[in-house]
Amino acid sequence: MTKIYLVRHGKAAAAFDEDHDPPLDKAGIRQALAMADTLGPLGPLPMVTSPMRRTRETISALEAVWGSPARIEPRVTEVPSPTEDLGARRQWLTGIMAGRWSDTDALHLAGWRADLLKAIEEIETDTVISSHFVAINTIVGLLTDDDRVTIFRPDNCSITRIERQDGKLVVAEMGREVETEVL
Repeated sequence: MTKIYLVRHGKAAAAFDEDHDPPLDKAGIRQALAMADTLGPLGPLPMVTSPMRRTRETISALEAVWGSPARIEPRVTEVPSPTEDLGARRQWLTGIMAGRWSDTDALHLAGWRADLLKAIEEIETDTVISSHFVAINTIVGLLTDDDRVTIFRPDNCSITRIERQDGKLVVAEMGREVETEVL
């Protein structure tokens, strides 16, 4: 049985409407180290990360423990915003997070979701993936046939476990949740 550990990145130093690619803040670095303490005994395992700085900094804690590099995978990146304007990005994200995928009319999101799922489906060995709030929710939704954009609120550095059982990917365990502002 293949296990895929979806890790939400640590706390970022800036919000979605403040910086396009922020690093982790001090709390985020501590969260990444705690995540590495949790997953460290399971490895070394292959690691995959979104190209975004906060996910790369999160997975770097495991890279240090296991002495091997993570593979950067653009398909597990954060949900693509239709605008580069930081203020408009927040409004857009707040709107889609409150709704359902079937309510969105953006074709680029359908392609992003399909690519994200394909990246997960291609994994054949136990693997750790450092990704994002909406990406993790998207995977859970696609595997559980839930059309909501936000199914649960994974905390920073929480670990959601996906398993391949009888050839099918299933959600085995949802990551720790917290009521935080994700933007």
